[in-house]
Amino acid sequence: MGDVEETLKRIEAHKGVIGTIVVNSEGIPIRTTLDNSTTVLCAGRLRHLTSLARSMVRDIDPQNDLTFLRVRSKKHEIMVAPANNFLLIVIQNPCE
Repeated sequence: MGDVEETLKRIEAHKGVIGTIVVNSEGIPIRTTLDNSTTVLCAGRLRHLTSLARSMVRDIDPQNDLTFLRVRSKKHEIMVAPANNFLLIVIQNPCE
């Protein structure tokens, strides 16, 4: 678990990172640096979006799988790294 904490601290130290969220397979946030309402909103919606993206990738090629999802808007960039039973979500300001 120490490696995970060290990796999260390294990610959070990057310039422009607003927050990180770790979500388990049931969609429950288990670690976050954001406030509760933002965490719950992001975790639920990004879990659903990641599931849809994974389905699309598999529809195109059943031998393939989603490894990373990046969404950029005018204000934020959201990166999702799906693992076996977890999602790592990083929200950052891309202009910084």
